Amino acid sequence: MRAWMLPAGSDGFDKLYLEELPDPTPGPGEVLIQMLAWSINYRDFAVAAGKYFGGALKQPAVPLSDGAGVVAAVGPGVTRFKEGDRVQSAFFTTWEDGPHRMGPALGDGMAPGTLAELVVLPESGVVPMAESLDHGQAACLPCAGVTAWNALHEGPRPLLPGMRVLVLGSGGVSMLALQIARASGCEVIATSSSDEKLERIRGLGAKHTVNYKTHPEWGAWIAQHLGGVDKVVEVGGAGTAEQSMTALRTHGEVAMIGVLAPEGGPNPRALMMSAGTMRGIFVGSAAMARRLNAAIDVNGIEPLIGARFKFEQAKEAYAHAWGPESFSKTVIEL
Repeated sequence: MRAWMLPAGSDGFDKLYLEELPDPTPGPGEVLIQMLAWSINYRDFAVAAGKYFGGALKQPAVPLSDGAGVVAAVGPGVTRFKEGDRVQSAFFTTWEDGPHRMGPALGDGMAPGTLAELVVLPESGVVPMAESLDHGQAACLPCAGVTAWNALHEGPRPLLPGMRVLVLGSGGVSMLALQIARASGCEVIATSSSDEKLERIRGLGAKHTVNYKTHPEWGAWIAQHLGGVDKVVEVGGAGTAEQSMTALRTHGEVAMIGVLAPEGGPNPRALMMSAGTMRGIFVGSAAMARRLNAAIDVNGIEPLIGARFKFEQAKEAYAHAWGPESFSKTVIEL
């Protein structure tokens, strides 16, 4: 099989190389997937640059956590899947349900990566695809989609119709959160530094948009001029969290994902003023992925793909996803 690899000590996605590897076979409790599509997340750039948890890669590794394909074979003891099933990867391979539980996370250089023609995963790390989606759309969901779903519909204050949601920027998590929130009967406010992207976001259903270069104190502006929000999908982090807290209505929640702007020191005082909360989000469980896929089928949600690339164009796909033209999800397909 062919697999894209990052070398030990990789310091950027330009180090990707295509390799021929032996075809894997599934062992007890394992599922062999013929991969047909993948998507790129911000985390994947940190892994390639040697800046993810654990630092630089200690050995060559297949990258990416997000992919979808068809079951090619199952090992002894597998009961939930059979050959021919359309499936997607689960970000955490052992967090099936219940309270937050860290465990092996695909594509981090220690757990398996998905950017290969054939991938073996434990049965617990495989999720049935939404019936209404193609493989490229399904590949957008394991990390970004489940993160957005967790931020909006899980935890002590799940989304209710009529609530107001704030999303930051036009990346995959934010655009999927916009689509999920709109399908849930909620009003969406979005920020970006690009008026062109804000126009596209309005076309996706955002009622209000804010250019954060025009309004540097966008949190206070949203609170004062738009009446604040009930939920913030906070993909920035320490650099934007204070603004997000300021934007909250009474008893609102900041769902903290926080990888795009990790530097800074937010003052949590604004939470006092709104009786608000901040909840940490690190993707989610396989059960959350199944709930998301059910909602997608019922509501006709189609994950937005900004650009599609062929398997042989993985480097170009990474470059596009990193560049200024990137919008929502960048997908690689066979």
